[in-house]
Amino acid sequence: MSNATWMQRDLQHVWHPCTQMHDHEELPLIPIAKAQGLWLTDFNGHRYMDAISSWWVNIFGHSHPRLNAALETQLKSLGHIMLAGFTHQPIIELSERLVALAPKGLTRCFYADNGASAIEVALKMSMHAWHNQGFPEKNRFVALENSYHGETLGALSVTDIPLFSSTYASLLMPQWRAPSPDCSHLPSADWEAHSLQCFAAMEDLLSREHMNISAVILEPLVQGAAGMRMYHPIYLQCLREACDRYHIHMIADEIAVGFGRTGSMFACEQAAICPDFLCLSKALTAGYLPMSVVMTHDGIYRCFYDRYESLKGFMHSHSYTGNALAAAVALASLDIFEDEQVLAINRTKATWITQAAVPLAQQNHVARLRQCGMILAFDLVNHEGLSYDWRERRGLALHLAALQRGVLVRPIGSTVYIIPPHITHQPDITQILTVM
Repeated sequence: MSNATWMQRDLQHVWHPCTQMHDHEELPLIPIAKAQGLWLTDFNGHRYMDAISSWWVNIFGHSHPRLNAALETQLKSLGHIMLAGFTHQPIIELSERLVALAPKGLTRCFYADNGASAIEVALKMSMHAWHNQGFPEKNRFVALENSYHGETLGALSVTDIPLFSSTYASLLMPQWRAPSPDCSHLPSADWEAHSLQCFAAMEDLLSREHMNISAVILEPLVQGAAGMRMYHPIYLQCLREACDRYHIHMIADEIAVGFGRTGSMFACEQAAICPDFLCLSKALTAGYLPMSVVMTHDGIYRCFYDRYESLKGFMHSHSYTGNALAAAVALASLDIFEDEQVLAINRTKATWITQAAVPLAQQNHVARLRQCGMILAFDLVNHEGLSYDWRERRGLALHLAALQRGVLVRPIGSTVYIIPPHITHQPDITQILTVM
């Protein structure tokens, strides 16, 4: 069947996420027939290079032979069992591997199904830990301005993007906001000083309200859904020190930036700090199956360790928690990182991206070109140098023009970005940025 036939069938019943369905009265959906490596192929035979890893998840591209083989092997023995009262080899081995890779001190893994669920777990676990220690008043959270942490109600309470949260304001718990340390508008040489300056407001808030603050939650180094707003690792160092000083937990939301995106396996490594909670998802299973994990330390774990009747236990569950298939493919993904020296090679690839993007900076409608590891972003601006309003849909125009040239990008308003899979090579990067 053709693209048109599949599109007609889709529009009868499927409601797509982050989509105004009315748009598809004019803009065609693209039904994908198969995906291999960097390439998506539709039912009409047109191919599109996936420059955003399909919403930042497919770090090793599509239909990777080693990941496929891991799933096939696991299917022959165990697909899924509940993780309450039972366990299995893949989840044990995955937990061991994650503990070995994560910042030293994170020793416990609590699994869920997706990124927003991981945030819910971390928020609840932080507040509940304080409650179990006799501090029930520590039940509020601090997030950064322009932060995004998911779209369930708890996650929306610490999300600061009105497009996602304003409609549901009456349902959300009030939380504090601290100014974003966003350095995207500055030369890279000024990032450290600006991040330090921005931390002064966070310090003031923590000093005044620490008795009621459970945790600070933030996206390390890159605020993704806000438009790839980037900042210096010094901010994370200052925050870790302040959280220790004021007895506040630190939650690192690395759902988008974990697993090699920023130049290190985890972004918080670049600040040489260990958060109290590390939230991971998206690339955890290399885009194959839904899974998330919240990593924490023994200090948090011990707050809940007691007899059942004490009511101190952490009563949070998901039916598919610790799915064996997801764990098996996550293990295979970690094997690829190790066997193919992905992080070391990505440092060279990041340089390729920097070099290939030089002509972009010379374009009249491009401003604030910025990069963090394998993530590159810029803003579309008018002749006066001002970002286009999202209602002008200049990002959409670029998205459609790039598709016509065989490249998939999905701008955030007027911010255009790429997060290519780790299997991307120099000619691919050149092609992506030439199309831009």
